[in-house]
Amino acid sequence: MTQSLFISDLHLSEDTPHIEQGLTTFLKQEGDIDRLFLLGDIFEAWIGDDDDSPLAQRFADSMKRISDSGAQIYFTRGNRDFLVGQNYLDQFGATLLGDSVCIEVAGESTLLMHGDLLCSDDIDYLAFRAIAHNPEWQAEMLSKSLDERRALARQLRTMSKEAASNKAEDIMDVNDDTVRSVMEEHGVTRLIHGHTHRPCRHPLQNAERIVLGDWNKTGWCLREQGTSLELCEFSL
Repeated sequence: MTQSLFISDLHLSEDTPHIEQGLTTFLKQEGDIDRLFLLGDIFEAWIGDDDDSPLAQRFADSMKRISDSGAQIYFTRGNRDFLVGQNYLDQFGATLLGDSVCIEVAGESTLLMHGDLLCSDDIDYLAFRAIAHNPEWQAEMLSKSLDERRALARQLRTMSKEAASNKAEDIMDVNDDTVRSVMEEHGVTRLIHGHTHRPCRHPLQNAERIVLGDWNKTGWCLREQGTSLELCEFSL
């Protein structure tokens, strides 16, 4: 019986040690798992795989213990940690996934995404995303010193928070037509994503969209056990 965990939006930083500790405790309590899916925004910011911060090393060490126990770890990049690369993931044997990937979950073909691409009404963000995912832009970013990148990351976080505070709530949620189109394109009847911080299981016509929650005072995960799926909230 396959046992998998799906989590996203931890936004780990040195300012949130309770979330980091909560993750460690949660994974220890879960015991043996076959697959761990990290669906983006695991870090509040990621400045490159050469990051020498204690947080980056602690997380790698924590995930190494999970992979050493026999679990397969998969990582999807989010809008906060889009610079995570295979070099970093190799430290703990994880596999980098693309923006969208179809796998079998609980006996059904399922589409996994971070979720930002589903928010197609947020035109300003998608314009920035196109720039930030350009290989030339990323190469220029990664050519800067670690201190320069940390300063730029702080600046981008501040700008992002200010922009979000001025946007209507529905703009930052998924677009139903986009969801329908993406699911039809991939031929699936289940979609799992994070990003919006609005955990819920949405029934669709002969399909389902499952939204993971963000970690703050509580944590969230989607747990697969055989053919069952459970969206769970727990204290940190």
